[in-house]
Amino acid sequence: MNQIASLFGGTLPAIVATGDCAQIRFLEFFTANIRNPNTRKAYMRAAVDFMEWCAERGINSLPAVQPVHVAAWIEDLGQSHAVPTVKLRLAAIRHLFDWMVTGQVMPSNPAHAVRGPSYATKKGKTPVLSPEEARHLLTSIPVDTISGKRDRALIGLMTYSFARIGAALSMGVRDVFVQNRRLWVRLREKGGKNHEMPCHHSLEAYLDDYMEAAGLRDHPRSPLFQTIGRGTGVLSESPLPQANAYAMIQRRAKAAGIDTAVCCHTFRATGITAYLKNGGTLEKAANMANHASTRTTQLYDRRSDEVSLDEVERILI
Repeated sequence: MNQIASLFGGTLPAIVATGDCAQIRFLEFFTANIRNPNTRKAYMRAAVDFMEWCAERGINSLPAVQPVHVAAWIEDLGQSHAVPTVKLRLAAIRHLFDWMVTGQVMPSNPAHAVRGPSYATKKGKTPVLSPEEARHLLTSIPVDTISGKRDRALIGLMTYSFARIGAALSMGVRDVFVQNRRLWVRLREKGGKNHEMPCHHSLEAYLDDYMEAAGLRDHPRSPLFQTIGRGTGVLSESPLPQANAYAMIQRRAKAAGIDTAVCCHTFRATGITAYLKNGGTLEKAANMANHASTRTTQLYDRRSDEVSLDEVERILI
């Protein structure tokens, strides 16, 4: 609750401060209704933007918001933000207003009458590494320290199990377990789903090496990926924050001489593409990545990039 209020300078915006019911309902939307922290953060950002826009135009109560106001806000957003961002923020406001309507704070949802901009894509924008680059990155990480073993295990996990960074960092030691003589990992994905995957033999070696060196096997409830204590070189029992994981990936990629602008999601896309290139099916890839639809998985399929490159090289001048 304090985190939400802090976005508005420590106090809630005037547009929701018109009554106790509106304030409570607004806070409940973010604290009790949205479980995923990433979704909560994105929706909070959208609410901040819309509330500030309304305040600048003298709109000081939720019932006063009309479809024309939402449409004008969307139009303004479209001039400075990408289409997916605009659509996400409109969806956030729709959900927020639905929550307000069911709580009898607003008579109707003005965002329902507003259409977002059209957007269609068949390929995602996440940077992808070639199998050779991914292998080089993993083998280039020095593993004479706990941090090196941890970093290799984390990057290997995202590559070989298609794990999202959020799911990887939320793992506990007990989420790595043996089943049918093979090491498995348990990932807590979007919507609170538990997703279990057997480990690739390389990932099994990375995890075993890291957990053995760090002495994690006797602490099943500890976070799997932890920060390193300052000046000690040992694990701190604190989970590794996502911002730290991103900085680590940038540092390891630069040290390996990789010019691709990698991010945390790069390894998920790299693993899926490598799987499909080696004869894997789209349906099984979707299941392994815990995608609800193969259409989402197709966004990670970059096999066509190599076809395009081969054709470009036919231009012999």
